[in-house]
This record gives sequence, structure tokens and C-alpha cells, in this order.
Amino acid sequence: MPAGFGRLWTAQTVSSLGDGVTYAALPLLALTLTRDPMALAVVTAAGTLPWLLFGVLGGALVDRWDRRRTMWVTDAARAALLAIPAVAAALDVLSIPLLASVAFLLGLGGLFFDTAATAFLPDLLGRDPALLERANSRLRGAQTAASGFAGPPAGSALLALGRAVPLLADAVSFVLSALLVRSLPAAPRPVPEARESLLRQARAGASYVFGDRLLLGLALRPAVGNIAFLAVETVLALFARERLGVGPSGFGLLLTAEAAGGLLGTGAASFLGRRLGTGTALTCTAAVEGLAVLGLAAATTPYAAGLALAVCGAGMGATMVLGPSLRQAIVPAHLMGRVASTSRMLAMCAAPFGAFLGGWLATAYGVRTPLFAAAGLLLTMTAVTATMTGNRRVESALRAAAPDADLREPLAPVQASASAT
Repeated sequence: MPAGFGRLWTAQTVSSLGDGVTYAALPLLALTLTRDPMALAVVTAAGTLPWLLFGVLGGALVDRWDRRRTMWVTDAARAALLAIPAVAAALDVLSIPLLASVAFLLGLGGLFFDTAATAFLPDLLGRDPALLERANSRLRGAQTAASGFAGPPAGSALLALGRAVPLLADAVSFVLSALLVRSLPAAPRPVPEARESLLRQARAGASYVFGDRLLLGLALRPAVGNIAFLAVETVLALFARERLGVGPSGFGLLLTAEAAGGLLGTGAASFLGRRLGTGTALTCTAAVEGLAVLGLAAATTPYAAGLALAVCGAGMGATMVLGPSLRQAIVPAHLMGRVASTSRMLAMCAAPFGAFLGGWLATAYGVRTPLFAAAGLLLTMTAVTATMTGNRRVESALRAAAPDADLREPLAPVQASASAT
């Protein structure tokens, strides 16, 4: 791995830790201001709106901009943004509209940072498929550990020291991330397309995804998966309490089991890709997710449910390494931002449908019904996308992308003069 990857890995880990802190702190801060469920939902939903409203356009902008600069400027802007609610909390003028606005702008920054990072990584690693799998495994594992395990408890603990403290901690994480990203090697700037409007470029990125069966299959996996998983998440706490007899602390352990499985899955992803081929590995992880949710639906004890969630988390963790790595290896550099943001937007748009589906099925037919429906949806999706993302199609796409790989050479170490932007 080139030396620059270590800095990118550290930057994203530090930033993920701060994200975990804020993820726990924002709802708790909102809870100190109101007990209205709708007001709390507004704060939670505000962070996802940028992907729904600007996902494809954001990808088109990233494909026009210098990606390294986009990342560090975005992190610096998010650090400055968090100072506003921190000061408001210290002055006791914090409000729900302010928290919702901050959540929205943080989500917008996340859109630009995540899309730019996804597009920058292939340049950093010379578009080498094996390196991309290793890199995404490390990035995903660190993100899960930082934002899933360490961040939320830290956010709750820091909130006890003062309402502004977790926000300031996240701001510091963004500053450190910006400094690390700014020191990364400079990547070639995307070649500008001839006088096309932003909207037309965004449409071209979306058309590229929908016109390629492999990319469409890779995009359908998280989109359909989000419908299924949100249907499960909507009723999981109720299912745990009413069917498994699990209290709040036990429910937290169930979620920890899922996160632990996710870590194992990210670590095993490269091995599965080498042994089975990326296409077959993706089909197997999809089947594992569906069967695990089916096991969760049938579970009658917390131990069986915890095992099912851990297995499901492992399948999801491996999928989240294999799918993006393949996409980064085969998509032309000048389209990478738009393709990545289109795929992410499809997944984000699907999530509300899953939440509605889970609530409706639980109300009409019982709390286990959404789990069985989610398992059926996941297994059906596995069958539909198996041929779209099969080994033969994957190998053909990798061969076709090879001439555009710039000899698969990672970026050279940054020179002293290249760090100035």
C-alpha cells in the first residue's frame, strides 16, 4: 500500500470517531429541548436529505473539482460549522431548527467528502482491484469500529461534561482529518467535458449506471437491501422487547453483535473475493444476509437473534467492501464521482420505503411479518442480481477497464511544493 493510504485511513478513522460522537450527541441534545417525536425525527432525517436532494448533482460537481481539495475544504468547513451549535449550547440558545440545520449541512458536507474520497481512492492506488479490496476492507473496518463502537459511548460520556463538549470534539476530529488529507499526494484533475451543463453531466452519470448491467446490479444490492434492512430496523426494538423479552441494555448488545459481525465481514471480504471470485462472493454474501434475517425472524431467544444479527452483519460488511472496490476498479476516472453518488442516492432514497413497509406490516400482520418479508426481499434480490454481477461479467469488466488504469501505478509521494493548494 502506498504511504499516502495510511494518512487517508487515519483521516477517515478520526473523522468516523467524531461522526460517532455526533451521531449519539445530536439526538440527545434534541431530547434536552423537546419530547415531541416529530421534532426529534426532523433532526434525524435532516442529515439524510442532502443525498436525496443533491446526490447526483453533488457527484457531477466532484467530477469537476480537485478531489483532494474537496475533501480537506469540506472537513474544514464542517469543523467551523460545529462551532455554531457549540456556542449556542454554551449560551443556552440552542434550538431544534438550529440542530436540524446543522444536521442538514453536516450531511451535505458528508455527501461531498464521501463522494470525493470514493473517487480519489482509485487514483491513490493505481486502480488495482486487489489493493482496492484491501483498502476498502481497512477503511470499512475502521469506520465500523470508530463510529459504531467507540464514537456513540464517547458522545454520551462527553455530553455529561457539557452540551458543547461533544460538538467541539467532533470539530477537532474534522480539523485533524483536514490536515491529514491536505498532506496527501496530488491526484490528476478530472478532464473537463466540453461545455456541458451540470445537469447534463449529472444525467450522464446516472445513465452510465442504468445502462451497465454490472453497475446496475451493484447499485440494486444496497437499494433493495436498504428497503429490507430499514423494515427490520423499524420494528427491531419492538420485536426484541415483545418476542424476545429483551430490555434496553440487551437491545444494545444485539446491535453490538451485528457490528461485531460487520467487522469480521470486512476482514474476510478480500479472502472471499480471491477464493470465490468477486461475483460469486457477492452472490454468497447476499444469500447469507437473506438467510440470516430469516433466522432472526424465526428466533425465539436473544442468543439466536444475536447470532443471526452477527451473521447478517458479516454479510453486509463483506458486501460493503467487495461492491465499492469493484466499482472503483471499472468506472472511468472522469465518471467516478457521479457513478458513486448515483448508487448512494438510490440506496438513500430506498430507505424511507423500507421504514414505511416495516411499520405497515407490523401494524397489519404482527411484529414478525416485516422480518419474514425482508428475508424474502433479500433472497429474491440475490436471485435477480446473481447473473448481473456474476464472475464472468466481472472479469470482462475488469479486462475492459485495464487499458484505462494508467499502468496501475499508485500516486507518487507528495512533493513539498505539491502540498500548497
